[in-house]
Amino acid sequence: MKTLGYYNGKYDELENMSIPFNDRVCFFGDGVYDAAPARNYKIFAIDEHIDRFFNSAALLDIIIPMTKEELKDLLEDLVKKLDTGDQFVYWQCTRGTGIRDHKYTEGAGNLWVMLKPGSLADGLTPIKCISLEDHRFEYCNCKTLNLLPSVLYAEKAAKAGCDESILYRHGGRVTECAHSNCHIIKDGKVYTAPTDNLILPGIARAHLVRMCKKLGIAVSETPYYMDDVWNADEILVTSSSNVCLRVSELDGKSVGGKDPETFEKLRSNLYKEILEATE
Repeated sequence: MKTLGYYNGKYDELENMSIPFNDRVCFFGDGVYDAAPARNYKIFAIDEHIDRFFNSAALLDIIIPMTKEELKDLLEDLVKKLDTGDQFVYWQCTRGTGIRDHKYTEGAGNLWVMLKPGSLADGLTPIKCISLEDHRFEYCNCKTLNLLPSVLYAEKAAKAGCDESILYRHGGRVTECAHSNCHIIKDGKVYTAPTDNLILPGIARAHLVRMCKKLGIAVSETPYYMDDVWNADEILVTSSSNVCLRVSELDGKSVGGKDPETFEKLRSNLYKEILEATE
């Protein structure tokens, strides 16, 4: 198969899949999701992604229709059905199916999976970003399907000829990007926002923090601000499909490029970690 869609036990090519009209996702975007890269038919950090998926569901009182181990077995089985082992693996659970009503639909949710070919970026090409004020609600630690703000921020970046949007709250505190986490390097130290309700606890972010400690690079999980971004030696963007990227331009101005050694040490080791785990 070139692509694969799964819905409550049924699967086929994506173009052949359909869902019930009354799935609550259609009216409320009522659900949670997660995603991870696969290489050689092996899903990277699958246990961490599944843990986050179940945590997101618990935050929104959504019942996943299987256990963590059952979901892991299902995903590992589905990836083997594609023609290529290098894939983008996405799964979500909506609250359930029922006539439109703001009150919950009782029972377990509906499980979806989407698989498509995808390759992992090596992080060697720098990216351009714009900065935008973060107007999202305060459930950012939950990987909810309500992604309209992120869609709008991503579109604004694209229209500006950029790859990502760096978001900041009132007062200038940097949160994250439209669909990534953001970090800075200053004087050899990595700064990343704390995992409170204003950011998604990114799996790639967690691996970055652990890699810093492994390599003896100081790391601070504390709030930082746009002034810090402008004065940073390097600005980093991480996500599951873009393990560690460097920002070279922000709002049309050149940024970073002052500590390529620390950036390269992190980028190369994080990329190597994925390659070795998916051999």
